[in-house]
Parts: sequence; C-alpha cells; structure tokens
Amino acid sequence: MKIFIMRHGEAETYASSDSERALTKRGEEASLKVAQACSEQGFAQFDKVLVSPYLRAQQTWQMISNTFKTSKMETSDDITPYGDSSQVYDYVSALIEVENPETILLVSHLPLVGYLTAEFVADMVAPMFPTSGLVCIDYDPVKKQGELLWNIRP
Repeated sequence: MKIFIMRHGEAETYASSDSERALTKRGEEASLKVAQACSEQGFAQFDKVLVSPYLRAQQTWQMISNTFKTSKMETSDDITPYGDSSQVYDYVSALIEVENPETILLVSHLPLVGYLTAEFVADMVAPMFPTSGLVCIDYDPVKKQGELLWNIRP
C-alpha cells in the first residue's frame, strides 16, 4: 500500500491564532503544482484522506482536491503541528487493518510530517519538509515496514 504525507502550503505569518493562519497565493500555487506532479506519477485517487483542522491545511486540501480525488476525507484533530507521531501511526495502522485501503493521504504540519514519515520508514531520521512537500511511502502493514519511494518539493 502507499502512504502519502504532505505538508500544507506556505501560510501567512500572522493571524489571531496559529490555527487560523491562511495560505498565501504562493502556498496555493505550490500545493497545486505538487499535486499535479504526484498525479503525473500515477497517484490522484486516494482511498482515505486525513486533513488537519487548521485553516492552512484545510485550504491546502481545497486547492488540491480538484487534482486528488477521494470519497473518504476526514478532518483529524490528531494531525495538528504538535500531534504525537506514535499515536497517529497507531491510528493509521488501525485504519489500514479495518478499512484495508491501498492509498492514504495525510495533509498536516511540521514537525509532525517529518516524525510521522520516520514512524513509517524504519531507521530514518525525521526529514524536514518544505511547505507543500509530499512524500510517498510504500508500506507493508503485515511487516510494519515502509520504504520512502519518492518526494516532491515545490
């Protein structure tokens, strides 16, 4: 199965709270370009999409949802910037066991996206993600091992 982890697009520096920071025009454009590049790799349909409730992640999903299709999008309070990567790993593992998806996309934030990538790919140091960055992990849920196949940077 494939797990895709994406960091939201570039966001405004200031807002009344961190959760209310909106995407910039550049963030919208970069997210769309990354989604199109992923689609060109043959991945544009996802069995499950999990998106952070923060405005910039929701807006990122809105921008890319014309390129990426799914029938199962959920907002997940667990994938905010300071979510616990081991808890999210356990949750996604449970989803895989119950729903048996072939593809899952998570749209989240630093530092969680890096730590989560390292949870799925053994012996990997948590990578830094640029805004709109996306990784593809080939994950074997039986062996609980993943391999980083590729990443797309804007």
